[in-house]
Formats: sequence, C-alpha cells, structure tokens
Amino acid sequence: MTYKQTKFYQALTSGDYPIIVSLARHDLDLAKAALDGGAFALKTHLNAYHRATGTTFGTFEQERPFFEQLAKLGCPLLVMAGQETVPTAEEMDALADLGFEGFNVYVDHMQPHLLQSRLRPMPALSSTSKAEDIQGIAAIPGCIIEASIMPFERYRTAMTDADLARYGAVVQAANVPVIVPSQLALTPENATQLRNAGIAAPLLGAIVTGDTSQSMHRAVKSFAG
Repeated sequence: MTYKQTKFYQALTSGDYPIIVSLARHDLDLAKAALDGGAFALKTHLNAYHRATGTTFGTFEQERPFFEQLAKLGCPLLVMAGQETVPTAEEMDALADLGFEGFNVYVDHMQPHLLQSRLRPMPALSSTSKAEDIQGIAAIPGCIIEASIMPFERYRTAMTDADLARYGAVVQAANVPVIVPSQLALTPENATQLRNAGIAAPLLGAIVTGDTSQSMHRAVKSFAG
C-alpha cells in the first residue's frame, strides 16, 4: 500500500515535531480549542473504552455526525479505530472520504482488512511489548508507531529518566516515526526531552489537556509556545 505524502506525515518525518491532540470526548468546542492552542492534528476514537477518561466511544454510524463536523475544521485527522470491534472495510473507506489519514489500534487488535484501507496504520505498542515486537510492527509498510508503553498504574505520574530511555529505545529499534501519548503527566520540558530522543510528535490526551475547552487551550498552548 502506498499512502499519500501529506503535510502531517511530512511534519512527522522532517523533524517539525507537530502537536497531536487526542480528544477526551467528541466535542467540537474541545477540538476548536486544541487547534486554537496550536495543535496540528486531532485524534478521535471509535468502538473503544478510553481508560484514562472512562469515556466510551461508539460505532462509526453513531459517531459519524461528529466526524462530519470535525472534517470541516480542515486539520489532519486520525482515529483510534477500536478494540475487539473495528470498522468494516466500507467504514474505513468512509473515514478516508471524510479526510481521515491515519488509524490506530493496538497491534493485538489489527485485522488484515484495516491494512488494505487508504488510512495510514499507526499500530500501538503496549506495556508488555519487546524489541522484537517493535521491529515486527515497524515492518508494516508506511506505518507510524504509537508508543503506548506505560502500564496503567503509571498513568498520571511524572516521566522519569528511565521512561525517557524506554521511549528512546523504541526509536532506536524502529526506523519509522514514533509518537508518544501522554499516559504520563508530560510537561513541555518533557516534550523537549522526547524530541531530543528522536520522538516524532507528542500525542496530548486528557491527562495533560484536561476535559474543558479552557484547560485544553491552555495546555496545548504551553506545549506549542
């Protein structure tokens, strides 16, 4: 599969370090606040329970009205496509038609038809992934890796030097762009450290951004500034 060389992918591979924001809920004001604060791309969810916020996201048909509104904002869009349930091939086509350019699932939930879609794959590592797992994921043509490598008990805690070394090890093991989600309570200073370690982009979620438009704008601006 050959994927489009989009502005988002170019930003990841050129060292621009674009800020990606994962929306805590499907709220257009929250999305606009992220973009106003300096976010480059937005990530949404389908067919999933989000552990960090306790939010449940519905099926494509249930979430489609929001996605249609989101597409009008004109920014790069990514989707966490699901867990045990993922979109059908037809739904992946519909997401691509709406302007989504990448999809994300944990590698254990990857299904063959997802890799046949027009959306660039962003497989997620887990806290138990090993170096050989990273290399196997990195072998997926055109992929981006999401390094979701922190166990749940570490959520909302400060990043340590050991954590930074683990993220750096993922970069060293994979010759593809690696993004780091804010499972930890990342700070702007941490973001600089991650960039220096070779991470392609931070993915800021509710642990960092909060769940209001005000907290979103404030947090994203502190990283973008």
